[in-house]
Amino acid sequence: MCFERLLGVVVLLKLRENMFIVSLTYKRPLTEVDSYLEAHVAFLQEAYAKGSFVASGRKVPRTGGVILSGVKTRAELESILAKDPFYQAGIAEYDIIEFVVSMVAEGFEQLKEQ
Repeated sequence: MCFERLLGVVVLLKLRENMFIVSLTYKRPLTEVDSYLEAHVAFLQEAYAKGSFVASGRKVPRTGGVILSGVKTRAELESILAKDPFYQAGIAEYDIIEFVVSMVAEGFEQLKEQ
């Protein structure tokens, strides 16, 4: 079931030229991060429901997180990230890396640049 859902996301991403990696770095202590975590997770869930995010998770060690996004433009991504409670409260800084998908593992060919 999870693989089927991922394939559905891959098909949607085929329409996009570039993808984005968002690297979040915490600027506040983890106790403060944790106080905004529930709201941040709700933000992520909403972005997934809209098809904006492909994958996300914590960094190891826990100094921030990473989001993989397939939105069409950097401006669209910045607009989405501005709604993140972590961003609004100054909990994390965001480094956005835009890239063209040129190589992929077997089964993810739809992500490649056409």
